[in-house]
Formats: sequence, C-alpha cells, structure tokens
Amino acid sequence: MKMLKILIVSLFGFIAATSSSHAVIEIDITRGNVQPLPIAIPTFTGDENAMTAAGSLSEIGRQIAQVITADLERSGLFVSIDPRAFINSPNNSTVPQFANWRAVGAQALVTGLVNLELDGQISVEFRLWDVLAGSQMRGLKWTGSPTIWRKIAHKTSDAIYKRLTGEDGYFDSRIVYISESGPYLERIKRLAIMDQDGHNHKFLTDGSYMILNPRFSPVEQEITYLSFYNDTPRVYLFNLESGKFEMLGEFEGMTFAPRFSPDGKKVIMSKAERGNSDIFVMELATRRIERLTTHSAIDTSPSYSPFGRYITFNSDRGGSQQLYVMNADGSDIKRISFGDGLYATPVWSPRGDLIAFTKQAGGKFYIGVMRPDGTGERILTESYFEEGPTWSPNGRVLMYYRKYPYDNNGGGGETQLWSIDLTGYNERQILTPLDGSDPAWSPLMD
Repeated sequence: MKMLKILIVSLFGFIAATSSSHAVIEIDITRGNVQPLPIAIPTFTGDENAMTAAGSLSEIGRQIAQVITADLERSGLFVSIDPRAFINSPNNSTVPQFANWRAVGAQALVTGLVNLELDGQISVEFRLWDVLAGSQMRGLKWTGSPTIWRKIAHKTSDAIYKRLTGEDGYFDSRIVYISESGPYLERIKRLAIMDQDGHNHKFLTDGSYMILNPRFSPVEQEITYLSFYNDTPRVYLFNLESGKFEMLGEFEGMTFAPRFSPDGKKVIMSKAERGNSDIFVMELATRRIERLTTHSAIDTSPSYSPFGRYITFNSDRGGSQQLYVMNADGSDIKRISFGDGLYATPVWSPRGDLIAFTKQAGGKFYIGVMRPDGTGERILTESYFEEGPTWSPNGRVLMYYRKYPYDNNGGGGETQLWSIDLTGYNERQILTPLDGSDPAWSPLMD
C-alpha cells in the first residue's frame, strides 16, 4: 500500500545560504513568558500565469506564506503583522525599504519568490531580514515537486526559527495518533497520521481491530504500536515509506506498546508474566528479549534517555505509582518523583534535560516536567483528564490528549489533542477529523 506521497525528500536541492552583519533581533527562548517578535511575512511572489500540478505559482506563493505565518505564530514566539498594514510589497531580489517596515512595527521581514524550473519542478527562495539593523540574516533556495510546497514551507519555517532562536525548529515533522469514534463502550480506534499542523491527514488502519500506543522510530520512518487482534495483544512495526506491517510478536498481558531505543535498533516494553509487569528490551535484528527489572511491583511505561544510557519508567514498588530512573542494563534504580499524587507515562526529552510526565492528584490530571534527578518539577497544564505527553523534535513543545467529562444528557466525552510549550503559556488545540488520543511526535523529516 503506497503511503504519504508527500515524502519526496530526494527531490529537494539545497543551493545557497547567505548571511551578513550580526543580527540585532534575537529571541531568548530560555526565559519564561517570551514577548512574541513582530514579523512581517508578505505573499511569496510568483507568476500567476505559470501553472503547475498544484496551481499557479502565485497561488503556491500565497499558500507558502500562509503556512509559514501559521507555523511561527503557533510557536508562541512570533506575532505576524497584518498584511493590510503593509506600505509596500517587497521584491525578493532587491533590498527592502526598511523604513516602511519599521513604520508598521515589524522587527523581522521574510520575502520570497517562487519560480518554475525547466524540468517542471519549482524553486522557492526566501530571505530573512533584520528590519532594525537593515541587514539580511538568512537566505535559502529550495527546489522540489510543486505538490510538496507545504513541506517546503515547513522547512522554511524551521530555517527562520533556527536563525532567530538559535535552536532547531519542529515544523517539518508529523504526528501519529489514535483516531477514536463511536459509543463509549464500543470505541473504534484507528491509527492515523498527519503533519504537525494537522494537514495531510491519513488513516493508516481501517478500525477493524483496536490500536493502542503508537510510537515513532527516532531514525526511520517507522512506527511501532500495540494491536488487539482477536483479543490477543500483538506488537507491530509499520514502515511508512513501504506501507508494510511486520509483527514483532504476541505478548500475553502486554500493558504498554514498545518504544524505540535512540538508535532504532531496540524496542523497550513492559510485559506481564504470571500477573506481574516488568521491563523488557528486544533486539529488532535478532528478536532476542532481555529482562531488565524483576520486582513484585508493576513496572511500566519505559522511555530511553536520548543517548540510550538511562531509562525512566513508572512503578508502584515504593507503595504508590512514582517515577524511577535506571541504567540501560537495569541496574542502579533510583526514585525521582516525591510530590503529592501519582506519577505516570514518563518521556525523556530529546534534549536530555527534562522528563515529561502525567500526574494525578486532587481529582485532576496534570502534565508536567522535571529534571532527570527529580528536581525542578513544574506543572504546565491541568484538566479533568489528560495524559500521554510526547515531545517535539527540538524538546520545546509537548503534545498530549485531553478527555472531557460526560454531561447529564449523555453529551460531552470528547477526546482532543493539545500542545503546550515549556513556558506553560502557549496552549493550543490540534484539530483532528474525529476524536484523537495518544499522540507521538516524529523526528524532523529529511
């Protein structure tokens, strides 16, 4: 089954990168509530009479500018200047009239141009300007199929984000999640995938059997998930490029689907034997399974640190459900959570500096973060029920799912995807065609 034709990354050509004087504008994202940077993003210019499979060049240019604007605004670090305030439309091949952009309050300016190449591909140029200093900060040119203009827009957003914040972006990435529909006691759960902004949505399974806990490989376009087929839990691998499914095995009593190791060569999982759940790791090449914990308590939800040296998991071995960290071989187990309530679903940040978690206390659920040694616990969001945090590729944003209570008339009960950044101020709903739960964020695309 052919999947995701948008992934034609081999068509991209990286041509030029230019920069001039040191920028006056720069966003310090290490601070708490960052004041958004005013940025102007006019429509990328293109010939309206030059037609492609994705529309005219002028229409592609307009859509690219819209996607870049939405990406940057959604990060919470930028606020776009209303195009109706623009005094003039810039030309990407000339230096802008900076006084006109200062007059409308812009501190940064993005200009762009879309051209049709002889082979039918398009080239997209953009320049990032420091309006206050009157200088160019960045210039890139991409080439590719007209049908992947949205991918080009996300890659442009990533380049702008990195130049202005000093850190990698996360816009050219995808989300796999569980799409839910149907009555409460007969929920249909399908595997689904979409771009991080909700576009290019696709269902990957038909709902004939229940899917749980999808996870992305950190190095391949591959997903692992748990499926209940004829009431038997099975762990699968699904290759997004080939569309092929591969069963890793049947594991009676499996409580959580596996997560990949950072090198993509192993999966770690919790597995029940004789009614007790412990942590196991499987070598994908050999299917050899090694047991990492042996305890009468329930050990679940394992997650590797970015370089694979440590594992975090939750366990009730201390009398209540708390978070623990151990070496990758299962040695030197240490408890790291000591706050009020129950802790679950720990996930190590790709930066290595934080562990995200779900917490239940006082009749509410919380999504929070703490350092790997348990210090610096910080709650980012709370609600009636929320769970399943997953990190953006740059470790600055968390996505999770939130469930709403049913009302007295049988209404309510919706399950939605949400995101929040590490400041705790920028919380946004991620729209999906049906209810959505258990998201997993991909690494940046090639």
